[in-house]
Amino acid sequence: METNIKNLTVIQTNSPKKIPSLNELGFGKHFTDHIFTMDYDPEHGWHNPSIQPYDALPIEPGNITFHYGQTVFDGFKCYYGVDNKIRFFRVKDYLKRFNNSAYGMCIPQFNEEELLSYLIELIKIDKGWVPKYDGTSLYIRPLIIAMDNALGVRSSYTFKMFIMLSPVASYYAEGFNPVKILVEETYSRTAPGGLGSCKTAANYAASLFGAELAKKKGFTQVLWLDACMKKYVEEVGTMNIFFRIDDDLITPPLEGTILPGITRDSIIKIAKTKKINVCERKISIDEVIQAHKDGRLKEVFGSGTAAVISPVGLLSYKGNDYVINDFKVGEWSQYFYDFITSWYYGKAEDPFGWITILED
Repeated sequence: METNIKNLTVIQTNSPKKIPSLNELGFGKHFTDHIFTMDYDPEHGWHNPSIQPYDALPIEPGNITFHYGQTVFDGFKCYYGVDNKIRFFRVKDYLKRFNNSAYGMCIPQFNEEELLSYLIELIKIDKGWVPKYDGTSLYIRPLIIAMDNALGVRSSYTFKMFIMLSPVASYYAEGFNPVKILVEETYSRTAPGGLGSCKTAANYAASLFGAELAKKKGFTQVLWLDACMKKYVEEVGTMNIFFRIDDDLITPPLEGTILPGITRDSIIKIAKTKKINVCERKISIDEVIQAHKDGRLKEVFGSGTAAVISPVGLLSYKGNDYVINDFKVGEWSQYFYDFITSWYYGKAEDPFGWITILED
């Protein structure tokens, strides 16, 4: 069937796939029946919005994305609530960040309101894929790739946007249980003036080698230090990081080398309304370790769209393991997780106006 909705071409699949059960979900392993696409060229701008069956892409080997990594993506979620309504969390903020990443990679800006309207149509078509269990969600992955075929180093003139959907459970195998983190002493993920604040392939490719070494040693993720001095804490490979020292909540500042996390921003705003002293400042790994030795490091947790809150139960640095809060979920970690996720599933009112309910 082919129809047009607000200049959007919709072609629905004739061969719907089996929707995975809760035990089959995992993270990012399954994809829904449909995908959104849109094209860009200098003459027409962003045009040809389409929803079509999920399928493989015909792309030439000379595509600039393959050779020079001109691509950006983002990731956010929608949730099936206790009232049988589907909810987005801060969806407009995520689309704005997606646009900011595009700007940083010389990719043309798109109309965020129009893209949201297309996304809503996509969700409505595949709404049967939104899992109906606590701790699950429909993960939304928008991305843009360069489409020129050229071996000279330059920005592409043409691009293609996609939005793909994936029903997911917990990001980490540990779920909400504390994870083990290795402080990386040798390798760097990004540097001042680089791509640290953009969700782009190169940013994540730079983290893979260190992350794989950490996994082989039994750690869940890497905590990156600054590239210049290997002294100041930046972020975990998949999360921003927070430290509770005494009763201060400390997180590294946004100075272009770490991702401006939407969950990070949410935690800061929530903490301030609860009269928690939030400090966005440089914090050295030595300060963290000394606070642990002094008994002042009460909690460490990561924040991100995929995991929401991930308590850290152990930091390993210079061959020494530092167990945090007896490897238990901390008070603030639990509070922020419960507070935020209660809005996802419609169990509590969102006082910040961050929730968007998908209307039928």
